Formats: sequence, structure tokens, C-alpha cells
Amino acid sequence: MFRPLNSYFFGSTALVIVFTFLFVACKKESKPEVAKETGTVTDVQGNVYGTVKIGDQWWMTENLKVKVYNDSSAIIEVVSTNDTLWAKQNNGAFCSIDKRFGLHYNWYAVNNSKKLAPSGWHIPSDQEWKIMELELGMGGEEVDATSWRGTTEAEKLIPEASVGWPASIIYGSNESGFSALPGGCRLFNGTVGEITTSGYWWTSTEKNTSTAWYRNLSSGHKTIFRYYVDKNYGLTVRCVKD
Repeated sequence: MFRPLNSYFFGSTALVIVFTFLFVACKKESKPEVAKETGTVTDVQGNVYGTVKIGDQWWMTENLKVKVYNDSSAIIEVVSTNDTLWAKQNNGAFCSIDKRFGLHYNWYAVNNSKKLAPSGWHIPSDQEWKIMELELGMGGEEVDATSWRGTTEAEKLIPEASVGWPASIIYGSNESGFSALPGGCRLFNGTVGEITTSGYWWTSTEKNTSTAWYRNLSSGHKTIFRYYVDKNYGLTVRCVKD
């Protein structure tokens, strides 16, 4: 049974040996953090985004906020929640729900031939998201499933106590450097929701003529959601390097 450090059971020599052993043992157990490769990319309007290498892929660490295509032609902006243009025209469109989280685009902007992503970058496909998820540790069979998949992969994408997420719920490690933010989504009828509790990101992959695949992170889950949604919804966008 341990006694106080000034006990007669420990002489000065014994103390040195004990503390040396504890220091070495702790040092062996600690895992040094691997330095991440980072950089920046600039869009056609001069917005600068952080970037990080995850596995063999380079990802933006911020949501896209450009308001024009790469040829500088304007993307339709939806301002009113009653604006039916979003749902009826099947054109590229964007809206601003909360400036902290970038802009929300419909899938027609994502898929526009004029290109939404900065030069040398593109909107990731469903498969490219899967490659990143496998790098985070998701199982090979799970990665192709729908709904919530994985174990703690979402934690590796979300910063701890970051702006926007509820600090009382999210305990992310951001091990990947992806720095995921919430931002919610905009439904085709103009309704917005889950602004500070969920993040939704488009992929460039269609499910069918009216829907496309996306990813979702939520403050209530440590896993990653995969499904498809109407192309007229407004979701945020991350880009990956060509």
C-alpha cells in the first residue's frame, strides 16, 4: 500500500527510480501526432480556402462560397424562402443560410458544365467520399451501405467545440484535418433546418434523374450518413483536388 512521498518507505534513491520508470512508461505509450500536409486554394472570386491531405486525396477544409462559375457567369441566387425558382427551373442556384458555413447549392450548380469548383479541383464523387471514409477506418462492406455507417469516423472529421456545433454534444478530434462544420440544408420548398446540428455535403454522383448522393454529419452521431436526395435541395459543398 502506497504511503505519502515523505514516508520512511521511500528514500531519495527509490524515488528517483520510481519517477524515472513512470516517465519512461508514459513516454512509450504516447503517440506523437503526425504532421498534416496542408495548403490553400483560391476560387475565381478570390476566396481562399484551407486544404489538407487525407490519405492520397487533397480536400478543402472549408465549405465553398463562390457565387459565379469558373467562366465568371453568375449562379442564380435564391433569396426568399418562397422563391419557387429553386425547384422549377432545374438550373444551378445557391442560397445563403448562415455565412459562417459557406453557401448552399442545388445539385444543378454542382453538375454545371461551367464548373463550380476552383480550377484544378472538382466536386467529389460518391466513390471519392468512400475512399476518404476507408482512410478514416470505415469497413469495406459498410462503406457501400446507406444510412449511418461506421463507428467513430465522424469524430475524425469534426473539430472539438468548433463554431456552429453544440459544444455540449460534439467531442470531435478532427484527426483528419477536414474541419467539418454544420450548416443544415435548404429544402426545395424553401424550408431550412438543422443549421447548427447537421452538415450536408453533395457528391457529384447521381442516383437517378431526380436525386443525387450526399453525406451527412450530425451532432447526435459519431458515424457518417450516406443517402440520396432531390437535386433541388440546397446542400453545402467541399471540393477535392483533380
